[in-house]
Amino acid sequence: MTEHYDSLLVKLDEIETRYNEIEEMISTPEIAADSARLIALSKEQGKLKSIVAKYRKYKKAEIGIKEAEQILAEGDAEEDLKMLAEEESQQLTKQASDLLEDIAGRLVMADDMDVDSIIVEIRAGTGGEEAALFARDLYGMYTKYAESRKWKVESLDFSSSEKSGFREVIFSIKGPGVWSELGYEGGGHRVQRVPQTESQGRIHTSAATVAVLPEPEELDIQIAPDDVIEHVSRSSGPGGQNVNKVSSAIKLEHIPTGITVSMQEEKSQHKNRAKAWRLLRSRVYEHFQSQKRAERDSKRRSMIGSGDRSQKIRTYNYPQNRVTDHRINLSLYSLDKIMTGDMDELIAALKNYDKEQRLKNL
Repeated sequence: MTEHYDSLLVKLDEIETRYNEIEEMISTPEIAADSARLIALSKEQGKLKSIVAKYRKYKKAEIGIKEAEQILAEGDAEEDLKMLAEEESQQLTKQASDLLEDIAGRLVMADDMDVDSIIVEIRAGTGGEEAALFARDLYGMYTKYAESRKWKVESLDFSSSEKSGFREVIFSIKGPGVWSELGYEGGGHRVQRVPQTESQGRIHTSAATVAVLPEPEELDIQIAPDDVIEHVSRSSGPGGQNVNKVSSAIKLEHIPTGITVSMQEEKSQHKNRAKAWRLLRSRVYEHFQSQKRAERDSKRRSMIGSGDRSQKIRTYNYPQNRVTDHRINLSLYSLDKIMTGDMDELIAALKNYDKEQRLKNL
C-alpha cells in the first residue's frame, strides 16, 4: 500500500488493540456486575466491530500477497504455479486496496453514523408570511424524506402563522444514520418565488433558518438537576379552557451555559417537561460539541460549513426549478422533486464531498 495509508494503519492497530482490551474487560466479573460500565463498553465495542472485522480481512489479504510474492521470487518455481501466484497477487492487492479505502471512509464518518436521533428546529426569517410558508415547506421536505427512509418523526413544538405557515417548528427524527444524512442541513435557507399573496407576479426572496442537533442518549451527556432551574406557568394561545386553567407550560434554564428551553405544546405538564428535557439535553450537548469542533477546526478543516444559522447554505429558485447548495457549488434542476422529499442526490453529493475532505485531513 502507499505511504498515504501509513498513519491509517497505525490508527487501525490502535483500534484493534482497544477492541481486544474491551473484549477482555467485558468478560471479567467486575465489569459484568457494573451495568453502567458494561453498557458503555458494549456500545464502544459495537462502534469498532465492523472496522476491526474489515481490518482483519485486510491483514489476511496482505499475508496472501506476501506468500504469492515469495513464490514469484523463487527461481525454480514451476511456470503454472507462478501464473497462479501472479493472479492471486493481483486479486489480493485490489482487495486490500478496496478494503483500506472502505475502512478509511467508515473511520472518518463513523461518529456521524452512530447518531440515530436528531432534533430539527426551523424558524421563519426575513420575508413575513411568505417566510413562514417557506418554513412549512422545509418541514414538509424533511418529514417526507424521513418517511421515505422509514424514520420516525415526532413533533415537539410549533408556532403557526396566519396563513398556516410556521413561524417556528421543532421536531425529532429517529432512524439509523439520520445524523449522517441530515446533519448538513443546518444554516440559512433562501427561497426565490412568486408568493401566493403577490398580485403583480413579482419574484420575492424570503429566508428560513434550520438548526440540526444530534439528540444524545442520557449516557452521552449528564446534566446535574441542580444546574437547571424549572419554571412552571399556564400555557398561552389557543387550546380551550384547559390552557388557561392548568399550569402545564415548562421552561428550563441551564445555569452553566445560560441555555433556556420552553415547551407548552402538550396539555400535560409531565409530557411538556419530558420534551423540554430532551431539547435541553440536545442544545447543551451541541453547545459543548461546538466548542470541541472550534478547537479541532482551528487545527484542521473537515466539515462542510459550520452549520451556523447565519451562514447561507442553499437557495431554492422556483421559477428555474433549481436548488443550489452554495457550499459545494452544486445546482440541481429538480426542485419540484426535492420539495416532495426526494433528497437522495443532494444528500449523497454533500456526504461524498465531506468524506473527501475528511480523508484529506485524516
